[in-house]
Amino acid sequence: MNRFLLPFVLLLMLSGCQSAYYSAMEKVGIHKRDILVDRVEDTKEAQEESQEQFQSALERLTTLINFDGKELQSVYQQLNDDYEASLKAANDVSNHIDKVEDVALALFDEWQTELDQYTNAGLKRESEKKLAQTERQFNRLLRAMRVSETKMEPVLASLKDNVLYLKHNLNAQAISAIRGEFTNLKRDIKTLIKDMNRSINESNKFIEQFRALDS
Repeated sequence: MNRFLLPFVLLLMLSGCQSAYYSAMEKVGIHKRDILVDRVEDTKEAQEESQEQFQSALERLTTLINFDGKELQSVYQQLNDDYEASLKAANDVSNHIDKVEDVALALFDEWQTELDQYTNAGLKRESEKKLAQTERQFNRLLRAMRVSETKMEPVLASLKDNVLYLKHNLNAQAISAIRGEFTNLKRDIKTLIKDMNRSINESNKFIEQFRALDS
């Protein structure tokens, strides 16, 4: 198969799998709106877990730069474990965000299509208004999620650099080198955690507003 066509084919396959999944869930009474709320909540939990991992890595680095002559190998291993855990948590966040976006797009597409089935003009206008409102709220949520997602990559890259450097230079000079980068990394992690908090708050607002549409 042409290598340029492969991503497109994989996307179609994934889309088909998701469509089948949504159809199967609807047959047991679980609709796209329910799945969307569940996935937003799952993403929020994944972000909270990611925050904890990045905070743990920051605390480990703080211990490291205050090195007092203890066994560096142990500190390095703990920092490496923190990096690996942070990487996994970040990947989980990205996967959850992708799933949120997928079901939201499917929901909005279905909602838009079904507007044409109305015979009552008043009900149609009301549904159109709710759709537009929900899309605005979701787009604000998705932007917040994606912003926090983009902040993870440079933090992970910096953590990896420090872990790699320390791996091959387990000495006091290595600590001095890492100490010089610590201020920037500390700032980046704090900014990341702040952006994740903003995304988590947007998730809570979206869930509350989305559920209010049914009341």
